[in-house]
Amino acid sequence: MKYKNVAVGGTFDNFHKGHEKLLDEAFAIGQNVLIGVTSDEFGGEKGDIDPCAKRISKLEEFLQKFKSRYIVKRLEEPYGPTIYDPEIDAIVVSRETKPTADKINEIRKEKGMEPLEIFTIDWVLADDGKPVSSSRIRNGEIDRDGKVI
Repeated sequence: MKYKNVAVGGTFDNFHKGHEKLLDEAFAIGQNVLIGVTSDEFGGEKGDIDPCAKRISKLEEFLQKFKSRYIVKRLEEPYGPTIYDPEIDAIVVSRETKPTADKINEIRKEKGMEPLEIFTIDWVLADDGKPVSSSRIRNGEIDRDGKVI
């Protein structure tokens, strides 16, 4: 484990294989992982998603294997504690959310903070070769494992 505190964030709606890959990477490189989950208000901007409490509950089921190496917090805006906590030293993002990580580093630099090391993971592809996503699951195209329905 190369980093003491790694951040990862998301809506984590329809918890799926892509979410697992993102989290597995965070735990592989970090001693402690701070997981931000978008609140109902902030996450609601994405459309029809499950309530935050339900999304956190599904996430916690997966996280049990990592014991107590993590903290889950609700996110009310895109950056969470990454723009003010100097103890966070890395962030894991998907290609889709890489621009947010770049913006976080811009803000950190403006504040005189060290930039985060950014790790970008590739999408997990469904059986049809397209990315697994919460919206595709919600639309009934695929299941959480990427199998076409």
